[in-house]
Amino acid sequence: MGQYVIAGNWKMNKTPAEAAALIEEIKPLVKDASCKVVVGTPFIDLQAALDATAGTNIGVAAQNCYWEKSGAFTGEISADMLAKMGVQYVILGHSERRTFFGDNDLTVQKRVRGALDAGLTVILCVGEYLEQREQGITGEICAMQTKIALGGVSAEEMSRVIIAYEPVWAIGTGKTATAEQANEVCHLIRETLAGLYGADVAAATTIQYGGSMNAGNAAELLAQPDVDGGLIGGASLKANDFATIVAAAK
Repeated sequence: MGQYVIAGNWKMNKTPAEAAALIEEIKPLVKDASCKVVVGTPFIDLQAALDATAGTNIGVAAQNCYWEKSGAFTGEISADMLAKMGVQYVILGHSERRTFFGDNDLTVQKRVRGALDAGLTVILCVGEYLEQREQGITGEICAMQTKIALGGVSAEEMSRVIIAYEPVWAIGTGKTATAEQANEVCHLIRETLAGLYGADVAAATTIQYGGSMNAGNAAELLAQPDVDGGLIGGASLKANDFATIVAAAK
């Protein structure tokens, strides 16, 4: 399966000084990690994060980007800007962006295209709301989001795409999908990729689980055959908890 990747999504937390301090705490705890380790910081923290992670095994992600290279888009940050400053990853399509800031499947597709064109690695978030799970359409929703977001993405470019399954009902709620539920949907996403790109690409793609993964449940979730890592929210803001999750990704 895909290489294990543990990525922290810090959301709207930490000043630049606080970000640097947290990374200094994290660095010695994950220096021998057997998986890829990424921290996703607010835009204003990116330079501090890049400076603090220089020469380490920790990558840096932005939490969003715009699809145009430049122009009259007040308040936006382009993928090219991120790449030029040395950012390697970008989180796209997070449910909070979809729920609160108007992102939809087509704008996520545009962001993915812009990020890949700029040379970034995309962490693409897909997932269902509680009512969609209760209606029994989780698989259809996740397949649709995946297919639309990857429209125009080549098989070769899939080496720079990580997919994070994040059930919206389990984000910031303390609720977590069971290990079996998480694996079932990650497997469905992998089958969707196989239909688009073939079995080899599907097997090589990292599919994370995101949705209240923490130090207590990470080992069980990461032991599932189709779960290749985690997109970690609150637990990524605590160095020891984040390191415990990283250690579980073997």
